[in-house]
Amino acid sequence: MARLAGVAAFSLVLVLLGAGVPRSAAAAAAKTQVFLSKLPKALVVGVSPKHGEVVHAGENTVTVTWSLNTSEPAGADAAFKSVKVKLCYAPASRTDRGWRKASDDLHKDKACQFKVTVQPYAAGAGRFDYVVARDIPTASYFVRAYAVDASGTEVAYGQSSPDAAFDVAGITGIHASLKVAAGVFSTFSIAALAFFFVVEKRKKDK
Repeated sequence: MARLAGVAAFSLVLVLLGAGVPRSAAAAAAKTQVFLSKLPKALVVGVSPKHGEVVHAGENTVTVTWSLNTSEPAGADAAFKSVKVKLCYAPASRTDRGWRKASDDLHKDKACQFKVTVQPYAAGAGRFDYVVARDIPTASYFVRAYAVDASGTEVAYGQSSPDAAFDVAGITGIHASLKVAAGVFSTFSIAALAFFFVVEKRKKDK
């Protein structure tokens, strides 16, 4: 009986501890929930492509720069430990595309899906040369940078202008040589059909 009582007590403790885990996880999630509208726009972000310029996925490089906004008070960047940079769909490339929808809640935001880099924060300024990843789809983009604290939470941000977006030409998966070959075979097929048509007509005429 004593052994059964001990097992029952131990099981009860495990159940109580297990029941407490979701609440703790939910509480932690609530603490780290971040809204873009609540973040100070403390970073100035620049990109090398000009508005409307086309860069090619897997080939071209986008230079991203960031620095602390000079209007920020002294010590405003005391909590900045790293800078997280993302490539974001411009408004024109989000229209009628729910899977790219922007959200003020950063955990729900789908506009900034592509990681560019994470760099240690250095007082003054930073720079990164990003070779556009091969899986970036064709669309218009801008760049957003988040200043992140020691816990990994976004505490400030900055971005290039969404209205001055640049374009990425994604990889279609069809090599240029395949297109040429397809064109040659199409031409050959048409010529062959014309030849057989003439031959058949001559046979009928005889």
